[in-house]
Amino acid sequence: MELLARLTNLPGALPGACAQGLVWGIMAIGVYLTYRILDVADLTVDGSFATGGAVCVICLLAGQSVWVALLAAIVSGLICGLVTGLLHTFMGIPAILAGILTQLALYSINLKILGKSNQSINVDRYDLLISLRWVKELALRNPVFAVLIVTAVVIGVLYWFFGTELGCAIRATGSNPNMSRAQGINTDFNTVLGLMVSNGLVALSGALLAQYQGFADVSMGRGAIVIGLAAVIIGEAIFSHIFHNFALKLTAVSIGAVVYYIVIQLVLTLGLDANLLKLLSACVVAIFLAIPYWKGKYFAKPVAKKAQKEGNKNA
Repeated sequence: MELLARLTNLPGALPGACAQGLVWGIMAIGVYLTYRILDVADLTVDGSFATGGAVCVICLLAGQSVWVALLAAIVSGLICGLVTGLLHTFMGIPAILAGILTQLALYSINLKILGKSNQSINVDRYDLLISLRWVKELALRNPVFAVLIVTAVVIGVLYWFFGTELGCAIRATGSNPNMSRAQGINTDFNTVLGLMVSNGLVALSGALLAQYQGFADVSMGRGAIVIGLAAVIIGEAIFSHIFHNFALKLTAVSIGAVVYYIVIQLVLTLGLDANLLKLLSACVVAIFLAIPYWKGKYFAKPVAKKAQKEGNKNA
């Protein structure tokens, strides 16, 4: 009976879970760009996410409009990606270490931006784009509808950009950097630009979350890379055989973030200790990462397995 009573509370919590999932979905799209397009493990996102939220809140407290605050947050994310890119390309530091160094430095920078560990905004005093207080309203300002529109715009712009000559060069850089260099493509420039675009999206997501929850915290991006990877892997596991278009793949990543937050909300509703949330996140990511391997090893057709073994022998 107690379990049934808890489950009856789930429908009321779903709008909030969907809204948060869509906000984090924009961050996950940024992770997808580095993880799948550039083939770079970028850990900057844990810091740039918080930077976006901090810059947004400080701009609002300074009397700037919400659009100026969002633009400033995106620019801050672009700068974060630029720093990581230069550490990697100009200084020759491996990408994963470059991301860690930037993330470490951003903790102090975020503290300096906020002035203390967190800053709150009075949601009644500011004309915000999204807010938790509207999550159950059937109106355009409902965070679910508002972030859906923002996500659609982001996917549309990225679909256009990666169809241009510059965007194709970035994709070629991630796919085969040696061949790209042979074709005269500046791979260092494209790597830096890709990291900038990725972290710009991550910072935008952080700014939206800060508005949604009404505050920015210096640690609000902790574990962001895990959530981003979870969204990417979940989206690919569910939609990889259905979505082949680039725009649809980005959509799948956003849906993956929503699914992730619905699963988290379900488990919390069932009574999981909130202190174990990070452990649950790690387990979810590990399971979805293992699914393609399990499918290939244990569920592949015998003919496919035989062909794979023969290919390994010939190699």
